[in-house]
Amino acid sequence: MNASRLRKKKIKNIFEYLLTPATVGNRDSLPSHPQQRPPVKMVRLTYRRRLSYNTASNRRKIVKTPGGRLVYHYKKKPGKAPACGNCKRRLPGIVVARPHKLHRLSKRVKRVTRAYGGNLCHKCVRERVVRAFLIEEQKIVVKVLKAQKAAAKAK
Repeated sequence: MNASRLRKKKIKNIFEYLLTPATVGNRDSLPSHPQQRPPVKMVRLTYRRRLSYNTASNRRKIVKTPGGRLVYHYKKKPGKAPACGNCKRRLPGIVVARPHKLHRLSKRVKRVTRAYGGNLCHKCVRERVVRAFLIEEQKIVVKVLKAQKAAAKAK
């Protein structure tokens, strides 16, 4: 037998071992230490791309092909959830996606139909509205007081 056939046979035996009813129901047959995994993951595979370091952009998972081979499938990076500009809380109602996918999505999906929708959360918008209202009220009060003083001086 050649080396690749032996390797396939060994991998097949590992899968059979893991899928036998005795090992599936029996917890003692699996490794007791949480860091140890069943021998399926210990198969040596070659990268399919040029990057050979375990970086964030080079995450991958082992997949068994219909032909019985184990190969790497590269994972995409998870998107970052948009956050409020004030309180840094995650904005609800907005899709989480990578920049290129966001570019293809419609405007309706990327924001909330409200003032500052997609930039500030509802609590911060409410706070801003109330603050602006109170500042305007304060200005009116100052104007009224000045008018009353002017009227008192005129008498």
